[in-house]
Amino acid sequence: MPSTDLPIRAATEIAIAHGIIPDRCDILQNGSTLVLRLTETLVARVVQDRDGPRQGTEWFARENAIAQHLTQLGAPVIPLHPDLPPGPHEHLGYPLNFWEFVTRIEAEPDPAEIGRTLRQCHEIMSHFPEPLPKLAILTESLAILDERELFAEPTQQMLRDHLSTSIDVLGAFPHQPLHGDAHMGNLMNTTHGLLWTDWEDTFAGPVEWDLASIIWNAQILEEDHAKVKAILDAYGPVDDEALNQSLIGRAAVMTAWYPILYPNPNEERQRRLRSRIEWLEQMRQ
Repeated sequence: MPSTDLPIRAATEIAIAHGIIPDRCDILQNGSTLVLRLTETLVARVVQDRDGPRQGTEWFARENAIAQHLTQLGAPVIPLHPDLPPGPHEHLGYPLNFWEFVTRIEAEPDPAEIGRTLRQCHEIMSHFPEPLPKLAILTESLAILDERELFAEPTQQMLRDHLSTSIDVLGAFPHQPLHGDAHMGNLMNTTHGLLWTDWEDTFAGPVEWDLASIIWNAQILEEDHAKVKAILDAYGPVDDEALNQSLIGRAAVMTAWYPILYPNPNEERQRRLRSRIEWLEQMRQ
């Protein structure tokens, strides 16, 4: 893992430039994105991956805009920090943004509350005034597979086929702003209730995409059908065809990004990758 010294310096210097003196430097996450707690209330997210497919601040700009919209209208989200300009910021070559610290609790999220809070976010996002790219994570993943040899050719082609089909099928359904990467890791159970975070992947598409993202593990890997039913029932009516195609598209996206996000996967990550590829192969039959 590369040294975190320079990205930490970038975050602390921006905070100081806006009159905030960091009194700590707690590393909350250290991966392609570095997450730092710098004060009682201030959290910085710094993109460390300088060789990945996303460079610059375009994605952060969309994330900040949608997060501001959601916060202003009372959505259950972690807000941007109010004492710094929303940005996105860039310093020493690192894109950054700044968020309020929230306290996580250990209790498992209630599945019905997951569905209700996602529906609330969708309702508020439906009024977002700025245009968003359509099906962006799918088109981006397809472009990555065209540019990089990440898997053996049969798997690479299978992923291309699934992504192309998903783009065609989902393109025919109604679109609205989405979270884009609505998995359980981007939902925190906190002292303020369930809060959604990490809006970097926001794009326009069918609402079923976000639902597929949040139920994928429970539906496919864990076969926890009671949990899936509780989430979907609390969310409300959806289109079954759009949901099923979104499950396939989501699996193809996650698989395409795996070698980029986890270049040295541990045994458990390797097992999950194999499970997704095997499931996607079955979906071709």
